[in-house]
Amino acid sequence: MEKLRIVFMGTPEFAVGILDTIIKNNFEVVGVITAADKPAGRGQKIKYSAVKEFALANNLTLLQPTNLKDETFLSELKTLNANLQIVVAFRMLPKVVWEMPSLGTFNLHASVLPNYRGAAPINWAIINGESKTGVTTFFIDDKIDTGAMILSSEIEIGDTENAGQLHDRLMDLGSKTVIDTLKLIEKGNVTTVIQTENSAIKTAYKLNKENCKIDWTNPASEINNLIRGLSPYPAAWCFFEDKNEDWNVKIYEATVILEDHSFSVGQLICTKKEMKIAVTNGFIQVLNLQFPGKKRMTTAELLNGISFSENAKAY
Repeated sequence: MEKLRIVFMGTPEFAVGILDTIIKNNFEVVGVITAADKPAGRGQKIKYSAVKEFALANNLTLLQPTNLKDETFLSELKTLNANLQIVVAFRMLPKVVWEMPSLGTFNLHASVLPNYRGAAPINWAIINGESKTGVTTFFIDDKIDTGAMILSSEIEIGDTENAGQLHDRLMDLGSKTVIDTLKLIEKGNVTTVIQTENSAIKTAYKLNKENCKIDWTNPASEINNLIRGLSPYPAAWCFFEDKNEDWNVKIYEATVILEDHSFSVGQLICTKKEMKIAVTNGFIQVLNLQFPGKKRMTTAELLNGISFSENAKAY
């Protein structure tokens, strides 16, 4: 049995849950690599990544390269003398980095590969109305999320579950899967499965303003899946128009009402406490939303301070 000396690479909260579990299971982490600090928010204050916060709190050796091919970084990485690297939600590694440790470099990805390779697998599984998703560990190669698979685990997606809730459950599942992978590598018992390519493979595209915008001409279930799949971050959005004013509105939670009606698509139908938006096969009832410059609130809270005319619409 070979004693593992691990370098961990990751940036967001999702990666912290995995790193924490690795340490709690008494594996030796000799170094942590995370993104460089960058200014964020209105005050442009320097923000540390979630992984950096955790590494500092746990006195772990920390490197923050801006260039992964930089000679200084590569020599610092070599000095750590790791025999295994683990990557969770970091960035694409150059060959010189992933080839460095004798036992290789493996990645934990939040989907059952080969489906949902790419930047936003948790979001797209919900947006596309999947009933199941999961996690996969695989050895990194020179493309994105295409390497030989070690282990995968599946879970069901709840009918009303949003991306934030699924993220937390996948972080737990991912932690267990990483520990199981580490035990196999430690014992020298790893067998891998090569990913097979086919035209039906779904991709987890990077999220942007265009693919987060609600198209109210889509069926109610598709709109609701988009809202769930982008909640709480980055959030599905659209414009509300009323009385010659337009607002860029984020919608975090909704329910579907399927029924025939004669309203035009996108029309807002409001009472004092409820808001429905007409779609082709029913209504989207909005439960939680955010107007520009305001905090996120329930629909009832919003309607307490604003009223819409009969001509108000979403687009």
